[in-house]
Amino acid sequence: LEGAGAAVGASAAMEAKEPLRELRDALRAVLARVREGEPGEGREPFELPRFWDALGQTLKVMSQEATKLSLAFSRPPLASAEECRKLSEDVQNAILAVATVYYWLPKGQGTTLRKIVRDATTEVVEGMIQLTETILSAPLESLSQDQFISTGGVWEACEQVSNLPRGEYNQVAVVSALTVCLGVVKDALEEMEHALVEGQDPYSDIMEDEELGLRGNRDTYWSEADRKLLSSCMGLMKASKACLKKVLSVVKAYGKADCPEHIAQLDDLADIAHEISPSVDELALSMYPPVNQLAVRLHAAKLASVLKKVLEITKTSHVCPPSEEGWVQFLTGAVDHNMNKIKNFTQGQL
Repeated sequence: LEGAGAAVGASAAMEAKEPLRELRDALRAVLARVREGEPGEGREPFELPRFWDALGQTLKVMSQEATKLSLAFSRPPLASAEECRKLSEDVQNAILAVATVYYWLPKGQGTTLRKIVRDATTEVVEGMIQLTETILSAPLESLSQDQFISTGGVWEACEQVSNLPRGEYNQVAVVSALTVCLGVVKDALEEMEHALVEGQDPYSDIMEDEELGLRGNRDTYWSEADRKLLSSCMGLMKASKACLKKVLSVVKAYGKADCPEHIAQLDDLADIAHEISPSVDELALSMYPPVNQLAVRLHAAKLASVLKKVLEITKTSHVCPPSEEGWVQFLTGAVDHNMNKIKNFTQGQL
C-alpha cells in the first residue's frame, strides 16, 4: 500500500509540474521576443505618464503572481493539476502584459530610454524563468533556499521600474548611461595609477610560483622607456575621464528631449560614449609588462579616435552652446598632444 501511495503521489507531482514546464517554454519565447523585437509606432498619440503608470501596474501584478506561484509549491497540500494550470496561465498573462506595455514605447522617445526599459523588462522575464526552473527542480511542498532567492529576484526586478529614468525622459536616460561609463573609466584610471607608482611591482598581488620562476623576472617590470610611453597613455586615460565628466555636465545642464532631433543627438552621444570605457580597458591591459609598444600605440590610437568622435558629436549638438566650446577645444588638443607623444615614443618600433 505504501508503494502504491508513493506512486500516486509521484504521478500527482508530475501532473502538477507539467503546466510549469509549458510556462517555462512560453516565458522563453517571450524573452526572445523582448530581446530581439522592435517596439512599433502606435496609432494613438503616445503619452509617457500613461506608459509609466501602465508599466508600474503590470509589474505590480507580475510580482504578486510570482509570489502566488512560489507559495503554491512551497507548502502542503499540493495544488491540483488544474490549479497549477490556472497559476501558470496567470503568470503567463502577467508577463505578456509587461511585454505589451514595453512594446508601447516608440523609437521616437529615444533609443537610450528604450534600451533601459528593455533591459528592465528582460530582467523580469529572466527572473520568472529562473523561479520556474527552481520550482521544477526542487522537491514539492518545501520552500528551498534557491526558491526563496529566486522569488526575491523577481520582486527586485519588478521594483526596479521605480528607479527607471523619468522627467526629461531620454535626457535622464542618457545621464544615467554616461554616469555608468564615467564610473568604469574612473576605476580603470585609479587602478593604473596605483600600479604605476614609482618602483612598484605591478604583479605584487601575485604570489611567487616555482614553475613560473622568481619574481625578479624582468617581464614583470616596466623599463624607463616603458614608463615614458605609459605617462602619455595615462594622459589619454585622464582625458577620457575629463571628457565624460564634461559631457555629463552639459547633458545635465542643456540636454533636451523635446523634439526628435534633440532626442537623436542625445542617443548619438550615449552610443559613442559607451565606446570609451572598453577602449580605456583595452589600453590599460596593454600597458602591463611585458609591454608591446606597438600594441599600446594601437590601443591608444583607438581610444584617441573615440574621444575625438565624442568631442565632435558634442560640439555639433544642442548640449554645447558657444559658452561650452572652450573645453571641447582644450580636450581635443589634449588628446592630440598625448597621441603625438605616443607616436614619437613608438616611432622606432615601426
